Amino acid sequence: MQTIKIFCTNSDCEFEIPIGLSLTEIIERIGVKTKYTILGALVNGKYVGLGYRVFKPKHLTFFDITHPEGFRCYVRSLTFMLYASVRDLMPGAELHVLHSVSKGLYCEVRRNGSTRISADEIAAIRKRMAEYTAMKLPFAVEQIETEKAVEMLEKTLPDSARLLKQRGDIYTYVYHLNNYTSVFYGVLVPHTGIVDVFDLQPYFEGMLLQQPQQNNPEVVSEMIKQDKMFAIFEEFDKWQNIMGVQHLDDLNYILEMKYNTQLIQIAEALHEKKISDIADMIAARRDKVRIVLISGPSSSGKTTFGKRLAVQLVVNGIRPVNLSLDNYFVNRADTPRDENGDYDFEHVEAIDIKLFNQQLLDLLDGKEIEIPKFNFTDGSRYYDGQKLCLNKNSVLIIEGTHGLTPQLTHLIPSESKFKIYVSPLASINFDALTRINTADNRLIRRIVRDYKYRGYSASDTIARWPSVRRGEVKYIYPNQEEADVMFNSALLYELCVLKVQAEPILLEVAPNSPQYPEAQRLLKFLSFFKPIAMDSIPPTSIMREFLGGSSFKYD
Repeated sequence: MQTIKIFCTNSDCEFEIPIGLSLTEIIERIGVKTKYTILGALVNGKYVGLGYRVFKPKHLTFFDITHPEGFRCYVRSLTFMLYASVRDLMPGAELHVLHSVSKGLYCEVRRNGSTRISADEIAAIRKRMAEYTAMKLPFAVEQIETEKAVEMLEKTLPDSARLLKQRGDIYTYVYHLNNYTSVFYGVLVPHTGIVDVFDLQPYFEGMLLQQPQQNNPEVVSEMIKQDKMFAIFEEFDKWQNIMGVQHLDDLNYILEMKYNTQLIQIAEALHEKKISDIADMIAARRDKVRIVLISGPSSSGKTTFGKRLAVQLVVNGIRPVNLSLDNYFVNRADTPRDENGDYDFEHVEAIDIKLFNQQLLDLLDGKEIEIPKFNFTDGSRYYDGQKLCLNKNSVLIIEGTHGLTPQLTHLIPSESKFKIYVSPLASINFDALTRINTADNRLIRRIVRDYKYRGYSASDTIARWPSVRRGEVKYIYPNQEEADVMFNSALLYELCVLKVQAEPILLEVAPNSPQYPEAQRLLKFLSFFKPIAMDSIPPTSIMREFLGGSSFKYD
């Protein structure tokens, strides 16, 4: 029997196995285990399903739901099970997986021009999903000619069919469950029996598909109502209708027809109108509001948003004054540490809260203050004589991670503050069943910006990203509903222009780098987008914060 050698990183051992075994067979043969059920594997740095067969020497890493790709596998599989359940019970209805909200996925069932669905119907779908779990049916994968895949999907998932046509591959992987076929942009788990932790609850006019907690996958994530964020999603849906873009195939079609200039102009105008509306809201409360707090996760475009808001405030007769939270870092020796003993620069107490609040109170009392400065090289505070004061027409704009954290401005009267949450909260989706994770949006923005302005490679940025995300979950997301208003900084066209800049940077990540799998995933993700040249983006766009060429000055 012909054999080959594989190296399994989970057990840190080399094994000799018969050629052509599937990963499922290899798991049984070598006895590899993870904390939870194995869902997929990394084979020479690329994500694959457990049906993958090994014919050459490979490095293998098996992962469970606690791995980011494992969680994505689970959610894709759960989505397909939901789709099959809806089709079983409501023939002819369309399932649309729209947004991530309230620790779940907001979905709509569209039929006869309506999206309303009753609690009894949702309960029936939930029951049918549980029946699928009990049946342990395979998520069967098949590689077929793309033309055949398009024919199979045209009637049931027409947007998916059009996207496959646009991509132009000769062969495509499709998944089958029961009598249903779909296409996904990543691997699924082996069978429905694995997808056993979920819930489905009524949510607004649709339903919320609740997923397991990633680090405690035996428990469903608790639903937290996020009314303000949901309102942003409704606004974004209206924006999509204005531009005639529902899914990625629509966007690619517009670009193929050379209507990209008009698309960009409309997208930017919608942003400007929203920023103008926010400035009007502040102006309406100008007798009380003296401080504007801008918060949001990394690479949300907060800085450019703040500068564009300042312009609109001037139009309203208000004099904006900027104050950076970075000036108020405590000395390095006083910085809090995380559970690993490392400095936690994302912690709210990395800011000198006492000094910050006192200086804000002094400014509101009409006093002049001397602004502290911070030396990031040696981690020390210093003063260089820069002074600041406010007049009666001034509003102080403060932008930073902790802008909405109550502790940061606890001495300031609530009526004196106007709080804004900025993030690319909603983006275009691949198709009816696959949403685009806005964290990927922000990561690609950051890869381009870090490479251009900070000299970081894609590997550097990808390696830092998990730490950034943990800080966001801990310090930013819990306070986002405290905002007076939310601003969706996503632009429908942005991944098309970021693609051109990001792909060469991601291609620099070497196959032996720990960040190679993530770089390859992002490259595959970007490959579905048609490119847009950077020179067609206006100089005031939020995109210019990442691409360069902005008409605003950044410190």
